[in-house]
Amino acid sequence: MAELFIADGLDDEQIEYIENEYFAGFKRYSNHQSLPAKLEHYAALDEELRNVSSTTLCRELLREHSNNEGFTLKHFIDDIQTVYCADNRPWVIGYSGGKDSSAVVTLVYLALLALDESKRTKHVYVVASDTLVETPLVVDHVNKSLESIGNQARRDGLPISTHKVLPKPHQTFWSCLLGKGYPAPTKSFRWCTERMKIDPVSDFITDKVAKFDEVIVVLGSRSQESASRAQVIAKHKIENTRLARHTTLANAFIYTPIDTWSMDDVWKILRACSLEVTISPMGIGKKWANDYDLEWENPWGGKNLTLWNLYKDSSDQGECPMVIDDSTPSCGNSRFGCWTCTVVTKDRAMESLIQNGEEWMRPLLDFRNKLADTNIPENKSLYRNFKRRTGNVSYQRVKEGQELTTERDHIPGPYMLKFRKEWLKELLVQEKLFNESGYQVTLITKPELHAIRQEWLNDPNEPDWADSLPQIYRDVYGHDLDWVINDNNSFGEVEAQILQQLGGEYDVSPEMIQKLLDLEISLEGLSRRTGVFDKIGSLLKRDWGSLEEIKEKHAALQSKSDFDLHKEQIKRYEDEIAKLDQQTKVEL
Repeated sequence: MAELFIADGLDDEQIEYIENEYFAGFKRYSNHQSLPAKLEHYAALDEELRNVSSTTLCRELLREHSNNEGFTLKHFIDDIQTVYCADNRPWVIGYSGGKDSSAVVTLVYLALLALDESKRTKHVYVVASDTLVETPLVVDHVNKSLESIGNQARRDGLPISTHKVLPKPHQTFWSCLLGKGYPAPTKSFRWCTERMKIDPVSDFITDKVAKFDEVIVVLGSRSQESASRAQVIAKHKIENTRLARHTTLANAFIYTPIDTWSMDDVWKILRACSLEVTISPMGIGKKWANDYDLEWENPWGGKNLTLWNLYKDSSDQGECPMVIDDSTPSCGNSRFGCWTCTVVTKDRAMESLIQNGEEWMRPLLDFRNKLADTNIPENKSLYRNFKRRTGNVSYQRVKEGQELTTERDHIPGPYMLKFRKEWLKELLVQEKLFNESGYQVTLITKPELHAIRQEWLNDPNEPDWADSLPQIYRDVYGHDLDWVINDNNSFGEVEAQILQQLGGEYDVSPEMIQKLLDLEISLEGLSRRTGVFDKIGSLLKRDWGSLEEIKEKHAALQSKSDFDLHKEQIKRYEDEIAKLDQQTKVEL
């Protein structure tokens, strides 16, 4: 293919850096010519004169020297230009604001600057996914970066636009946790990733596929950063191309331009510096050298020093990648993840940020820790309803070696409404305090408040006839939002109290009557009430009453899970099969 690289769009410093600096190999170090002899000398020293970390680094550097020299930055820009010009499929760059995605955007931006204007024929969408519970410092960094990239791209005449995608209001973290009562995420129940990250990005990609037939998704995935992710991409690699098929989305393809890069390579392009290896009696280290006037500059006129400080202040935890499918690893350990994340035991990134001067964020860490405490086994019954959102009590399955007659614990359901109300008010109060102190922070959005209100009004176990949320908001902010008038909510707190009183007198669950009345009102005005008896029957079949009353009913009915009902029969079959197998062996 003909040479695509044109230097006219670049300044002299950028051209010098692109043509002289090496990446993805041993030559990335500016002293690579004299370095091998020094490393060999260090490796030959007595063991007591070498520390463990330096010995390991020495071994890795010598191995890389033997196997991989690397390439100039121009090689990678040529690669991007070749893939870009190969077809008319638009690009979607996954941008998280972290180091890897920033390196990819930098490379693509430079590649387009160094491309003839007549060949910039297809659009590049830079897409950031905001879960609405990102660390506030990261939200600010991403917002400013997207604005800078978009503005400078327009000035440079590049076909680049920036976009932010959000989860749907009824699928956000707070809509699910405070609205539906979902427990704080855990490793075994990580309900948040698909709703908050995968779905919004997938919807954006699907929209572009519908418009252009096919798209190429450009990611900052590196083999060194995530071996599992690298294996998934390699499995779907298209032979003799730089692309792989998307694992879940039809007509979407994956391109990973920095898949062979190390973390040193990523920081090297972001710092726009040289890197050298130093060897002294203290050991082996690495040092940045400011040999260019570009230090910290990115092609869109910003500075990457802010990004460096974010990593430095949070103990260099890994970033949260753009999540496009279930193979992408969890980002619970990351400062570029959610401040509410309870998948990990401790949020060390947030703790480090606070220790490094961001003390104002401590209330967020305290709130996150409060949510994490609700997942401690002995606390679950305190915070969570004994019924699931289906309206029924579920029990744990019989464990291996356990008798069928053994009493089993019930599986806790959603958070009780009283705690959800308490936590919502705490969030709103903290949000108000932040903004009064000069920090422009939105902890919970207006659409989320509307979604939570509807979830409370229609809660399967504790319908909020008092319509508490508008009053909670009014108590904190002193004014009302433009609340939707709920036509179905014909009953209020007074009626709920009357039902509580009558329920005690007539030994009927007041919650059941509430749900039946809600059903009746929802069907008003319909000319045909198709399936109404099925709906009534479904409500009546739910578990009503206290946990003790429900357990007594279940015991009387000998209610077991479907698996347990047949466990004894399955055991008999297994024993018969084992006997037949033994008999067959004897006969043979």
